[in-house]
Amino acid sequence: MTDLPLQDRLALVTGASRGIGAATAEALAAAGAHVILTARTAGGLEEVEERIFAAGGNATIAPLDIGESGGVAKLASAIGGRWAALDILVLNAASLGTLTPVSAIDPKELANLLTLNISAQQALIGAFDPMLRMSDRARLVMLTSSVATRPRAYWGGYAATKAALETLVLTYADEMAGISSLRCAIVDPGATATKMRARAFPGEDAATLKPPAVVGAAIARMVVDDFENGARVRVA
Repeated sequence: MTDLPLQDRLALVTGASRGIGAATAEALAAAGAHVILTARTAGGLEEVEERIFAAGGNATIAPLDIGESGGVAKLASAIGGRWAALDILVLNAASLGTLTPVSAIDPKELANLLTLNISAQQALIGAFDPMLRMSDRARLVMLTSSVATRPRAYWGGYAATKAALETLVLTYADEMAGISSLRCAIVDPGATATKMRARAFPGEDAATLKPPAVVGAAIARMVVDDFENGARVRVA
């Protein structure tokens, strides 16, 4: 294996301005991929881009709220106008919403969760499907949560969207099997020191949790070493 096993590969990471998204982008860049970083916060993306450049990697930032109407299509058009194929798509961006009983879920907030956590993710798959098909080794990685398969009180809104997205991604994986190089994997990062985790578990000592870099490195290793289509992986 070379020092840059992903050299000449193009990756797109959503929610890349901080946390697991940023760590994954940096790990993929360290393996040689040119990484397109997208998130709502331009300042955060610029910081990640600077760290990638300082480490000798390559990246392009694309500030974007993927939940905005037409935003994903514009992103795909811009990327498709510069590159022929997309080799790696990491679906990381997500919203936690308010942890509350199912009976008390606010319909407007639920609609927003459905838009970002499901509809925007499907839009990304649909918009980048042509570029993924052009790759001779396309890989899609979706970040999930244990609550998608093990329901937990007060997590209903977020858990439902993650469960739905898992089904969507695995269905896409089955559809692509045998007709393209694409393989899809679902990754549960486990307890990780992120801002989302801090919101969900206020008062928890972040020092007892693994840093996002551990998850980012695990995802990069998965992409390099490869995985079975439809694989489910939990990062210890």
